[in-house]
Amino acid sequence: MATGRPFEMVVFGASGFTGQYVVQEVARVAAEEEEARGSLRWAVAGRSREKLQAVLEKAAAKLGKTELKSEVSIILCDVSDPSSLANMAKQTAIVLNCVGPYRFFGEPVVKACVENGTSCIDISGEPQFLEGMYLNYNDKAAEKGAYIVGSCGFDSIPADMGVLYTKNSLKGTLTAVESFLTVKSGPEGGSIHEGTWKSIVYGLADQENLKKVRRQIGHKSIPVIGAKLQRRGAVFFCNELQQYSIPFMGADVSVVKRTQRYLHTQEEETPVQYAAYATIGGIGNVIKLMFAGLLFLMLVKFNFGRKLLVKYPEFFSGGYITKEGPTEKQMEGSSFEMTFFGQGYSTGKDPQQGKPDVKICTRVKGPEAGYVATPIAMVQAGVALLKDKSSLPKTGGVYSPGALFSKTKLIDRLNKHGIEFSVISKPEV
Repeated sequence: MATGRPFEMVVFGASGFTGQYVVQEVARVAAEEEEARGSLRWAVAGRSREKLQAVLEKAAAKLGKTELKSEVSIILCDVSDPSSLANMAKQTAIVLNCVGPYRFFGEPVVKACVENGTSCIDISGEPQFLEGMYLNYNDKAAEKGAYIVGSCGFDSIPADMGVLYTKNSLKGTLTAVESFLTVKSGPEGGSIHEGTWKSIVYGLADQENLKKVRRQIGHKSIPVIGAKLQRRGAVFFCNELQQYSIPFMGADVSVVKRTQRYLHTQEEETPVQYAAYATIGGIGNVIKLMFAGLLFLMLVKFNFGRKLLVKYPEFFSGGYITKEGPTEKQMEGSSFEMTFFGQGYSTGKDPQQGKPDVKICTRVKGPEAGYVATPIAMVQAGVALLKDKSSLPKTGGVYSPGALFSKTKLIDRLNKHGIEFSVISKPEV
């Protein structure tokens, strides 16, 4: 990783909706470093000096640190200007890229970082982009010593690191995990910014290109070890949580699969089968979701339908997606829990023989997922890159979070910053 540069981290897209919260989180971590007699050299980057200055002023007011306005450098940079991206990349060890949707704006940043030996972290939940970057830049990143790691936000740090935590907590061999996401809102309700909505719309519309990318990569299938994990239905009742549930539509399954492939092929570890679901509550929510889901899936298949979804997000989401995003009160009242049910084989038992004989339940929980937990996860991933260098893979490349951070202290760092990993029930025979 690049050293001897003016900055250790640069937040690119700092004036965007998510970027502003990433700036606040970096400022908090930098303050922690100062208290521990350390330092974190960082800057913000984007197109408008005025907007970037306003973000720093907002962070200064919120954190009570007026010096932010004068101490944090501003780098003017535009995703459509390769020379400005190169200039940014040359000045830092790590770029925290908050400019999405990544399928439209992500690759120029990755390219600039790779060419200049700079590591890059993003919060993309778009498998086509994530796996496309592996196809196009993994070898060059390895040559340059740059670590490129996507999906370091809510998609998919809780899921990917949660599976690894479950694996490390089981005395035996973990072979399969199901996760169930529950999102909780306070009295003010909740909402999602339209930028996140756009990523979802275009991501689901691009399945054919994702298949094409995977064919070009040409990975062999991951072997199934132990009893095969049975997939649930489109809507089902989860007895363990006493709620109706549906398959989770985000990037978690594809990201976890990439991690398990890496750990199996590079570290010779037993691969873990994985399925992801989200709870939706009672039967009334099931009926609402069926109508909304059918309309969404019908529209997302066609160009005119995608334009309608993007142009009128509030209408098609029943007011849940807004151009303003969630309010501070909504974020304060929201939280998430991800429960993991794992099964495997006790120590000394051959996973290829017989049925699983041990189970475990773990949980990852944290604050509002999109704009509180995501900045925490992204910034702590950056800290792990900076501070846990001896525990990273020896060569650069394009990695999933679990592949890159499996041997680092990332989970410990997250636990200390409000994203908590815990064992709910001990393994039982």
